[in-house]
Amino acid sequence: MAESCNNGGFSITPPNSVSQREAMQILQPASAPTSPLASPNLTSTTSTTFSLNVAGCSSEMTTSNSNGSCSNTTSNSSSCLLLQHGQGTVDPNWQATKPSVRERNAAMFNNELMADVRFMVGNPGHTQCIPAHKYVLATGSSVFYAMFYGGLADDKEEIEVPDVEPPAFLTLLKYLYCDEIQLEADTVLSTLYVAKKYIVPHLARACVNYLETSLTAKNACLLLSQSRLFEEPDLMQRCWEVIDAQAEMALRSEGFVDIDMATLESVLSRETLNCKEMHLFEAALNWAGAECLRKEIDATADNKRAVLGTALFLVRLPTMSLEDFANSAAQLGVLTPQETIDIFLHFTAHSKPMLSFPTRARAGLKPQVCHRFQSCAYRSNQWRYRGRCDSIQFSVDKRIFVVGFGLYGSSNGAADYTVKIELKRLGRVLAEHNTKFFSDGSSNTFHVYFEHPIQVEPESYYTASAILDGVELSYFGQEGMSEAAVGAVTFQFQCSSESTNGTGVQGGQIPELIFYGPSQPLEDH
Repeated sequence: MAESCNNGGFSITPPNSVSQREAMQILQPASAPTSPLASPNLTSTTSTTFSLNVAGCSSEMTTSNSNGSCSNTTSNSSSCLLLQHGQGTVDPNWQATKPSVRERNAAMFNNELMADVRFMVGNPGHTQCIPAHKYVLATGSSVFYAMFYGGLADDKEEIEVPDVEPPAFLTLLKYLYCDEIQLEADTVLSTLYVAKKYIVPHLARACVNYLETSLTAKNACLLLSQSRLFEEPDLMQRCWEVIDAQAEMALRSEGFVDIDMATLESVLSRETLNCKEMHLFEAALNWAGAECLRKEIDATADNKRAVLGTALFLVRLPTMSLEDFANSAAQLGVLTPQETIDIFLHFTAHSKPMLSFPTRARAGLKPQVCHRFQSCAYRSNQWRYRGRCDSIQFSVDKRIFVVGFGLYGSSNGAADYTVKIELKRLGRVLAEHNTKFFSDGSSNTFHVYFEHPIQVEPESYYTASAILDGVELSYFGQEGMSEAAVGAVTFQFQCSSESTNGTGVQGGQIPELIFYGPSQPLEDH
């Protein structure tokens, strides 16, 4: 029997796998025994090991890419009976060695002993037979309760689950049996899918938390698409924060071309994207090229325009620079001759034609500035620069994107400076940039920027550094603060061992951190 349930009208589609950062363990408190043997499995020359290394209830499950004793669509319940007991239940008196209900329950995980239902999980031809116990499943999921004990319950002992990946299903059962969660980058989306499918909200929340901590510009667009599918507004908001601040990197990521049309339209219509319009146009055409391949048609200019449809008119072509439009967009063959002429007239003519494309530039993001000194000063014998490093460490309580630094300039009249700015975390350079600025001799700060915004995660210290070369004497900050709040973000500062020119919390250089981030304090709920 093929398993079917719509969770009370809620219908979702299995997700695509998405590569994340390093795997993260999420463990619930537990004291469980050595794990039982995994369900009868598969002889294979090519396999993927999915490890659940959790306190006292660990097991390794191997899913095969070739057919085995329990890995094909012709498998039946007999193929699940090759091994009757897990390792933890071989002893006839195994119950006596497990003093708690939790331990005894955990011993039944993925165990044929007393199993009264079996799931054939995975795509046809690559299924895995997983034994289970109806009572345990029903106490952890209202969907399983309805399947086994509801008014329309079926007494079939074998249930097909073709839309779920075996490792994700085993992660679900691991939670239901052992009250433990361990998530892996390659399976977290499929685990979120199965948690939603069977209405297990705590597991779903753990998946969302994992995705939020794994979020980068490289996967933000694809995760935005999935968060829309899974109806996860918090994850959507986190995705938008990354996409807005690091739009150019997000649009050039490999996953961007795999998003759905609705997500593409939402990105192209986004008011707060922080990038040139030319990058959006190029990204839209890259997506269109991939869509042509999915539809098995040639990726010609006409076909790209056809698959984009009305989404093309969300790109604000008239807000490009004339040079970008003339040298690139106008020559790609996607626009009609009349559209091209009209946009050129929009750039140059006093009487501008009506256009099908928006003519108002995107607002983008407004940078915010954290000031860490309450005053500044200068003295005849300091602040000097001899190629030494001014450095300060900081942490934040919410994710931000560092854009650049504010620096003090000359106290002896106007002067030019060259500067190398750098941002590190745990000794690793996240970004560096060599640039110049002109100091007018005032006590004002002068802003220098990185090439791209750098994502900064909360509750971890980062090191901001600057090496200046120019007129030696400059202003310097004093009355430094160890903590400062800007909008919804709180900064904490501490001295850096890399600072060789005297900068610290109380005084010195790098008076300002320039960043994108939430601007207003979050409301308490």
